Amino acid sequence: MATATKAYRQAEAKHSAGGRSPIEVHTFLWKGRNSKGKTVQGELSGQSSAEIKVLLRKQGVTPLNVRKKPKALFERKKKVKPADIAVVTRQIATMLIAGVPLVTVLEMVGRGHENEAVRNLLGTILAEVQSGTPLSKALRPHRVHFDDLYCDLVAAGEMSGTLDTVFDRIATYREKAEALKSKIKKAMFYPVAVIVVAVLVTAILLLFVVPQFESIFNDFGAELPLFTQMVINLSRFLQESWYYFFAIITIMIWMFVRSHRNSQTFRDKVDHFVLKIPAVGPILHKAAIARFARTLATTFAAGVPLVEGLESSAGASGNALYRDAITKVREEVISGLQMNIAMRTTGVFPDMLTQMVMIGEESGSLDDMLNKVANIYEMEVDDAVDGLSTLIEPMLMVVIGGIVGGLVVAMYLPIFQLGNVVG
Repeated sequence: MATATKAYRQAEAKHSAGGRSPIEVHTFLWKGRNSKGKTVQGELSGQSSAEIKVLLRKQGVTPLNVRKKPKALFERKKKVKPADIAVVTRQIATMLIAGVPLVTVLEMVGRGHENEAVRNLLGTILAEVQSGTPLSKALRPHRVHFDDLYCDLVAAGEMSGTLDTVFDRIATYREKAEALKSKIKKAMFYPVAVIVVAVLVTAILLLFVVPQFESIFNDFGAELPLFTQMVINLSRFLQESWYYFFAIITIMIWMFVRSHRNSQTFRDKVDHFVLKIPAVGPILHKAAIARFARTLATTFAAGVPLVEGLESSAGASGNALYRDAITKVREEVISGLQMNIAMRTTGVFPDMLTQMVMIGEESGSLDDMLNKVANIYEMEVDDAVDGLSTLIEPMLMVVIGGIVGGLVVAMYLPIFQLGNVVG
């Protein structure tokens, strides 16, 4: 397996430089006459109008007019999303298990997908497979959508003759990964929403509401309370310098995005930092463990050697802390140490995970134990996200209420004092 994987990766550069142009699949509008002489019309996907006419004749329809479907003026081109790859993988697995030949599967799945980008992608892969290229090799130039883990598993399935089983495992893995990613996004969304809403409400009050009160206070001619004066001074400062704040925030976001994209060291520091965020950090810990366990279980069950599985799992964990820990475990396993012992020495993995790995190694069912661990931690992530969502809602009300209430008190303090003086 290791030799085959290495050979596939070495062939990738040669394959990419071969000069084959991708096969584009388009949507065509057609009008024709069926066997009863009735005029019918519809849409079909294909590479050319000639191909559409052939398909129509096979269906007993005499084509009268076939033309490419025009694109909408402001139509936004859809991209291939990870969720699309998960759905396509499940469709391929289902058809392969049903005994449908691979070429037919790729053709049917490609034509039936509503996203043109996915149709073009599968059309390119289909053309490579039809020319005699192994599927795993045809997937490798598209590593944006099919990573090394995906291609390695497909290669293992091709070599062992169990491509249908492997695709079923990949589909399950991708579906679980997408579900977990969705939960993590949900967990991260609420804290960000609290901060954004709080900042917007504060800015609106300071820029538009407080100045109205300030003009009223100027008519009093009396000294304002300290709290009220502080709020008014802050409002004046924002009115005079709001564009500086806007520029600073924009520059900071740009620098963060640029550093995160170009610096591995910076990304690693961010990964370590997010694990320490209260409420969110524990969720990310559990999510990384779930990804590691699910990835290693999938690769090991597909026949990939443990050392290579650990290498794939390190990248799939999604966090630098766990990536480095898994890399150390891999090095210890190569030197002959049992995996559960190597995991304990890192001090990163929880006791339950190392105990389950130990049981799996002793019983010869490591993939089953890892799958169970992944299921447990995915359920914990789900429960933690639901709990965080329940906690954030009243927290949001408290934060916004505190800000609005504080500003209201600051604006009404002079009025209260004036009333006491008059009384």
